Parts: sequence; structure tokens; C-alpha cells
Amino acid sequence: MPKITLIEYGGASHTIDAETGKSLMQNALDNGVPGIDADCGGACACGTCHVFVDPDWMPVTGETDAMEEAMLGMRPDRAETSRLSCQIEVSEELDGLLVRLPEFQM
Repeated sequence: MPKITLIEYGGASHTIDAETGKSLMQNALDNGVPGIDADCGGACACGTCHVFVDPDWMPVTGETDAMEEAMLGMRPDRAETSRLSCQIEVSEELDGLLVRLPEFQM
């Protein structure tokens, strides 16, 4: 199981043992990580699972598609490293992944 660290806006860190084949969002929910609201249940329709991926990990998390781009476009805090965690599928390659959660999801 890959270990993934999610850091809340206030600095609290959560390192989880993530299950491969599930989204980062679902893994965060399964592990009780606060700040991942996932209002749409992972349908890429709300943007409440927004994360900032550590820049070194951007190439490994995959490309955004048009739907994810549209959802991210509605986020006032979007950054170059923004992703929706529902669109990041966990694989062994993501062992050590570091993401930060935005202020608006506290």
C-alpha cells in the first residue's frame, strides 16, 4: 500500500496507507482526513476535493481532462499544482505523494 501524506491548511499532517485502484479522494474519506468534502461523491462535479499536489509529483498524478479543468476553473484558489483528488487514481507509483489542502476546505 502506498503511503500518501495530506496536509491540512492549518498544518496538520495525515499520512495514510492508500488502497491502489481507488481515487485519492476515496482514500482520504476512508481514512477520515478532514478537508476533503467530496460533495458530489467523486463525479468530478463540485470541486470540494481540491488539493495542491507537491510540484515534484505533478508528472506522476496524470493529466487533467476537460471536465476536471472546468471544475478547477471555478476554484478561486486554483494554482498550477491544483488537482481534484477524485481524479487521481492511486497506484504504487504514488508511494510518498504529498498534497496540501486549500484554506476553503477547512
